[in-house]
Amino acid sequence: STQETDENLEKVQASKAEDFVEWIPNNIKSSVIDVPPVDAHISATFVTNTTALKAMFQRLASQFSALYKRKAFLHWYKGEGMDEMEFQEADKNVVDLITEYQDKQDATVGGDEDEDMDE
Repeated sequence: STQETDENLEKVQASKAEDFVEWIPNNIKSSVIDVPPVDAHISATFVTNTTALKAMFQRLASQFSALYKRKAFLHWYKGEGMDEMEFQEADKNVVDLITEYQDKQDATVGGDEDEDMDE
């Protein structure tokens, strides 16, 4: 049930409080769908946003850069009406996203500094 799911999520969040940042309230969202897939009795999906995704975006950016530098497959996209500037803009957007993830990873909560001084 939805209530049972919410209660279990609250327990997990309470027991693992140190793993959750304080500056993002309500950082767990859940949804329950009562109808499982046709070939299974139950099903579950977990979607997360974590700074660990930064590595995936870095890998994507480096692979894209390697292909773009060689102009690999570019003719197919240009033939469909895309402009080369769109690729440069997309690359810049991914680099900005990586930078945002790095900023979040490096962020510290103001209260943590005070606790370190007390020790």
